Amino acid sequence: MNEAAKGVAAMVAACTVWGLSSIYYKLLAHVPPIEVLAHRTLWSCVFFACVLLIQGRISLLRQALGARRSLLVIIVAAIAISMNWFLFITSIQIGKAMEASLGYYIFPLVSVALGAIAYRERLARAQLLAVGLAAVAVITLTLGLGVAPWISMGLALSFGLYGLAKKGLSVGPVVSVTAEVILLSPIALAILWSTHAGGQGAFGRSWSDSAMLAFSGPLTGTPLILFSYAARRVTMATVGLVQYLNPTLQFLVATFIFQELFSFWHAIAFAMIWTALAIYTSAAWRQDRAARRALESS
Repeated sequence: MNEAAKGVAAMVAACTVWGLSSIYYKLLAHVPPIEVLAHRTLWSCVFFACVLLIQGRISLLRQALGARRSLLVIIVAAIAISMNWFLFITSIQIGKAMEASLGYYIFPLVSVALGAIAYRERLARAQLLAVGLAAVAVITLTLGLGVAPWISMGLALSFGLYGLAKKGLSVGPVVSVTAEVILLSPIALAILWSTHAGGQGAFGRSWSDSAMLAFSGPLTGTPLILFSYAARRVTMATVGLVQYLNPTLQFLVATFIFQELFSFWHAIAFAMIWTALAIYTSAAWRQDRAARRALESS
């Protein structure tokens, strides 16, 4: 297996874990979302710190947290990713996994729009059409259901802002995420101390709950490491295409396992989003192939 094939396999594995993770959070529906989030933060911190120790890169955390500019960026990223995690966990627990999948479908298009706003990146005609179609889909769903898909928009925007913040960091993804969860850990500890002081904490009450909460660390960290491995071995166009496996699996889980309602308005909105993504991905794929041909001919 060549390096590109290994990269694709790692990417598929990462997106599969992300796409099926809603089943895990559904099994923890009896634990309040804020408590699950606190455990996810702490156990992710332990997991990533162990990974960096094994790799001999733990000293890079000093570099990430030492400079004032990078520290401010990491704080912004930490706030954005904690909001994203909390919204996702909550959406699964309250029966809104369908909306969560829509949010991750919209996310790439939100990222394009944020890039245009923050970095003044010029949008090609296909990108403008895709972003516009996604906006129409959200408006259609809002009018049809009588309520805006706040969870979808919140997930897409928080993850888009997270990516925007990470764009300004020079350290790798594992180092930066470790720094983020280190900064969030005191808040997580305070939440769990308050919860357990009131006699309501889930951890330690049963071995199954304790094991599942502790597993949130590897569940968070392993796909990120696989994604990082894949990103160094495949083109961005391939990354963009394969990552749609994540919301697709979320959508299938919501529909066939959680049996959430898929209404007429959902069908229209999802059809628009899928069309927008097809336009966006096709344009990105052609652009990537043209760039590679130009590089090979030079």
